[in-house]
Amino acid sequence: MDDSIQQALGPRIAVAAFDGWNDAGEAASQTVSVLREAYPSVEIASVDPELFFDYQYNRPAIRMDGEGRRRIEWPEAALYRPEDPAGFWTVRGVEPARAWRAFTSEFVDALLAEDVTGFIAIGAMMSDVPHTRPIAVHATSDNKLLRNQLEIDRNRYEGPTGILGVLSEATERAGIPTMSLWASVPHYVAGTTPSPKATLALLERIGEITGREFPLGTLPTEAAAWEATVDAAAADDDEMRDYIHQLEEARDTWDSPEASGDAIAQAFEKFLRDGRPPKG
Repeated sequence: MDDSIQQALGPRIAVAAFDGWNDAGEAASQTVSVLREAYPSVEIASVDPELFFDYQYNRPAIRMDGEGRRRIEWPEAALYRPEDPAGFWTVRGVEPARAWRAFTSEFVDALLAEDVTGFIAIGAMMSDVPHTRPIAVHATSDNKLLRNQLEIDRNRYEGPTGILGVLSEATERAGIPTMSLWASVPHYVAGTTPSPKATLALLERIGEITGREFPLGTLPTEAAAWEATVDAAAADDDEMRDYIHQLEEARDTWDSPEASGDAIAQAFEKFLRDGRPPKG
């Protein structure tokens, strides 16, 4: 690991993602799944679902186990420790419906008990971006050392937030250097299918930031197949094809040397302020 990154995030890094509105195309939750596959881990802390979840909005599901018996799977949120100390601690679960302060306190206490030295919150938002261009990943931090070492922005957003924002504020306040990564997922496909291209972008950014290499398995192939599938769907729809072309032109202008990074921040703020779907 690069010395400056080691100094900024430390050796014991946790990555967190939550299902729901902050997980467009399941990109963030799948990112955590890939990290857990790369570094097998064990659950070391979890919350009591009765205290934090509303089952009318996050309903339990019936599954068949390996012996063909019906089992109830309840909404959950948990912290996992990697068996290999070179791996990542991970937080994965459902955004709570109530008692956010207590929920956050439980996870911060667990992270401190594990002596976690750096925290990365990841999310994915539906955006007006084309699937044919690289997925943008916006990195921010309120930690001055992280911003200087990693050359990332400070998040100046003000407005409604989700559990990622609450947990990030709490971990930073508890003395754990914290940063956020948000992937921009094409809105016209984000709600209908997983977006492996966005998952791949998040994983590559995590690798760049932490200086760690981990196997991506079949994800690059899945990302290419996903893009080809959307291409095929657009080829049969003139209106969709024209719309994607407009997004491509806007993105190419956005990526031009003359453009500033403010566009990403503005899109992120608009998503948090106006783009949140209703509960459930």
